Amino acid sequence: MNKREIGKTGIMVSEISLGCWTLGGDVDSGGMGWRGVSDKDAAEAINYAVDNGVNHFDNADVYGSGKAEKMLASALGARNKQVIIASKVGWNKNEFENAFDARNIRRQCEQSLKNLKRETLDIYYFHNCDFGKDDAYLEGAIAEFHKLRSEGMIKAIGLSGYSAADFLRLAPRIKPDCIQSWCNIIHPDFVAEGPVSKMMKELNITFVAFNPLSRGLLTGKFSRENPPVFDKNDVRETMDEFKPGNFEKLMDGVDKLKAKFGAAGEELVRAALQYILYHETAACVIPGFRNLQQVKMNLSAADKGLTQEEFMYIREAFL
Repeated sequence: MNKREIGKTGIMVSEISLGCWTLGGDVDSGGMGWRGVSDKDAAEAINYAVDNGVNHFDNADVYGSGKAEKMLASALGARNKQVIIASKVGWNKNEFENAFDARNIRRQCEQSLKNLKRETLDIYYFHNCDFGKDDAYLEGAIAEFHKLRSEGMIKAIGLSGYSAADFLRLAPRIKPDCIQSWCNIIHPDFVAEGPVSKMMKELNITFVAFNPLSRGLLTGKFSRENPPVFDKNDVRETMDEFKPGNFEKLMDGVDKLKAKFGAAGEELVRAALQYILYHETAACVIPGFRNLQQVKMNLSAADKGLTQEEFMYIREAFL
């Protein structure tokens, strides 16, 4: 599988990597709103991915309060040190006023390393952009991240956020190696030509795209005739894409993809993932997964880049 560099770090990640949010399970079991994944299914999917070129897994301390990190480590076993693992800090604040209190950052980093059975995290992210009133915790947080890096506990520094304004405000101060946010055919703003893309090029920052399949909407899994029905704890039930009106509009775009690329899930996934990877600033996409079948579908898009004509067609389909 093709690989791309994270910033200017020398860390080369597979263009199609995997996000581990789903491994944290649903709210009832301490997760963040996804139906749980069994240890067996996780191990089968993760090891298939490694066998087929995936070398980068994205995780976080808050995914099931460490459950997803532990599940990844267990699934990888002896292969743990052969892959690139990212984790994040920023939501579990413990007894501190802000999760980016330097003492909390260190505590959570140490716990993530323990959960992952590692001495070093390849990429460590600020998981959000809330550094307190007037960014009061920002400078101390940056200093602590640099301490962790000088001590060998982390290698690359990442910033995960949700708005262009936050990235434009914080990235020049943090100088992360990569930034991460949602990005897909429907919402390509961070990698498309614009202020964030311009800033990334100037600062040698690359982009890691989560939600590249828009929670499964771009895979052909759902349609007007087969609308989504979620478990009571499924986080997707509250998301804008699935609300009446938005869902039907998105299906119009999916129908256009089917007309061009075919109705098979593999063809639609290729269109969605390679659309993001077509952009210069994109380092990788990190679709989530629950089982082997989903990983196989994600990896079916590997090394099948789009032509310029295909790229332009997709862009026009969702305007």
